[in-house]
Amino acid sequence: MADFWRQTHWIFRALFLGLALILLFMRLLPLSHSTGALPGPDLLICLILAWIVRRPDFLPMPLIAGVILVEDLILLRPPGLWTAIVVLATEFLRGRIILTRELNFVVEWMLVSGVMLGMMLTYRLALGLAFVPQPPFGFAIVQVLWSIGLYPLVVGLSRLVFDLKKPAMGEIDDFGRRL
Repeated sequence: MADFWRQTHWIFRALFLGLALILLFMRLLPLSHSTGALPGPDLLICLILAWIVRRPDFLPMPLIAGVILVEDLILLRPPGLWTAIVVLATEFLRGRIILTRELNFVVEWMLVSGVMLGMMLTYRLALGLAFVPQPPFGFAIVQVLWSIGLYPLVVGLSRLVFDLKKPAMGEIDDFGRRL
């Protein structure tokens, strides 16, 4: 039983859940959202994509889906649409972990930027096909550009504060499994 709780997987999953709850709480605070103000970045998406590229084994798909579904429900978005898009995007990156392990940071940043843009365009297309009112396209682009711009900061803080790094080729965990 003691070995179960010593696994770093569970520590990082609990840490992610705590950070997600803090970021969701921060989005709910009424902090001077005046009409016409520019939208801020989606730090939760930055965190999810940074951790998926670094260590996909720390964030299982049900955990990501649950967190984003709760965010959908609390922020009154169409339930499940953004969740499905985020799950598809993370599974796309998870399937390319062998490729992203060898990429330098600039190419990784461009890959994640493309994924973020694709997520936003898919979300807006689905809402447009269903004739759901949505904010102007410029606001969505500004939010994605903010998120893309803050991605390196999220990666840097994850590395410095949580020591979250990409595993080296041939690295093994405590149980002798390849990472």
